[in-house]
Amino acid sequence: MKRRDFIRTTSLSALGSIALGSNIYATTAKADLLIKNATIVDGTGGPLWKSDLLIKGDIILDIGSFEDSAALQTIDGAGKYLSPGFIDMHSHSDDNILLYPYAESRITQGITSEVTGNCGYSAAPMIGIDRDKRMESFRKDGVTNDWTDVTSYCNLFDGLGTSVNHALLLGHGTLRRNAVGLVDRNLTDDELKNVINALEQGMEQGAFGFSSGLEYTPGMYAPTEELIALARVTARHGGLHATHMRDEETLLLEAISEALTIARESGVRLEISHLKASGKPNWSKQISALNMIESARRDGVDVMVDAYPYTAFSTTLTTFLPGWSREGGSKKLAERLADEATRDKIRKEVHDKVLFDLGGYALIVISSVDNNTGLIGMNLQDIAIDWNVKPVDALLQVLEKEDFEVGFVGHGMKPENVEMVLSHPLVMIGSDGSARAPYGPEAKNRPHPRSYGTSARVIGYYCRDRKIFDLPTAIKKMTSMPADQIGLHDRGRIAKGMKADLVLFDFGKVNDTATFTEPHQYATGFEFVFVNGKAVIANSQITKKSSGKMLRFG
Repeated sequence: MKRRDFIRTTSLSALGSIALGSNIYATTAKADLLIKNATIVDGTGGPLWKSDLLIKGDIILDIGSFEDSAALQTIDGAGKYLSPGFIDMHSHSDDNILLYPYAESRITQGITSEVTGNCGYSAAPMIGIDRDKRMESFRKDGVTNDWTDVTSYCNLFDGLGTSVNHALLLGHGTLRRNAVGLVDRNLTDDELKNVINALEQGMEQGAFGFSSGLEYTPGMYAPTEELIALARVTARHGGLHATHMRDEETLLLEAISEALTIARESGVRLEISHLKASGKPNWSKQISALNMIESARRDGVDVMVDAYPYTAFSTTLTTFLPGWSREGGSKKLAERLADEATRDKIRKEVHDKVLFDLGGYALIVISSVDNNTGLIGMNLQDIAIDWNVKPVDALLQVLEKEDFEVGFVGHGMKPENVEMVLSHPLVMIGSDGSARAPYGPEAKNRPHPRSYGTSARVIGYYCRDRKIFDLPTAIKKMTSMPADQIGLHDRGRIAKGMKADLVLFDFGKVNDTATFTEPHQYATGFEFVFVNGKAVIANSQITKKSSGKMLRFG
């Protein structure tokens, strides 16, 4: 049995005895830090208790009662809660971390590790077809670094000096694009072998599995059988498949069925990403979606779910366009829109999708553009009025004006459904956000507030104020559950011998201050955040310590 399999199947009490029984962490050595009098929320979902904690290097040295002389530095945690560092199960920071290595939007809300490479896209490997074009888009954003495979990307990350840990998934869409580009067809046998080889190489170099993004090109062009083939390889290596399913609206239940079929046929560990029933016409599907997942779990499918604590989602505006129109990329799409008959066909499909999947154009708010910055914060209904065009034409024209690179926030979920999903025992927390800060290229945009406020909103709003779960459960959903799911055996719990990723917070003061109109605002209430034993937040201030690491699979 591989070590990661042993960790996954071993009980928590056994894990505790393994750590506590180790004489490697004997407390005879002077500790670097003592946190006294804190209330421990250990990440397991179990009861709270008051204790002191010693840190030596990047390890939790001991837990108990100690004198100040036991450590070089002492922090008084009286009246505060001490938890494991939060693990963001669904992040897109693998790009933005190169621009924001201090990950300010993450560490200020207690996030110490991120699982990146989600929704079928990963920053590595960066090889194959149109690599130079893709790298140029990084250059446009200000990234001057270069990399090719997973090893070189991981080395770049470690050399950069960051304030968070990262665990990378390989994007299925990235692997497919590397091999054949943005083509709408099945892979040949040789092409599929190349993609599988790239997946295996990436996992051997440290990736934790693969993600799929089946609403995006080129993932949407892949048949179920292709995904099963990749999932079988991933399962053989003990990795994870995280999926942004083909549909989260009208065909939500069919999409869940496909995801579960892939897991059943392959035996892979499955993560359903940002589960939601989006659009008022689809709200009634939420209970059935959870029932399907519960049933599969009872039947032996190793499936879990992540979700974020908001009633709005965010993605790219091209997702409203039919897949056939996006084949070949932006240049081909522009050519199709230039043909009047083809444009009319696209218009009809877009209009139907907006109405049936979301419910209206007023729910689509522009969040990021490169050129026409005056559109940021406007919804498509108002843009259409300003431009004296129909809303569907406003959508297409915005895309054309911005070379098809437009982000939006979609206000599509029912509040009661969000609470239902978040409180479900199979659901972990994943922000679907990324490392950002109120400066640099991201400052001009109006991103979804989840990048800044996810974990604070879970604790402050949904736990403390709404009381949909207790504090141990809220912390468990952001610590031990994601640690077990991705395979981080030395993080996600407070126990002797575990890595010293820790958060000391004032429960009454934790709040998500980021809003949809003012998203670039840091969360409050997190007084100290430690990444590998170093304080990246101290006395609620960013220290710019670069103690984060690239976490490698195996």
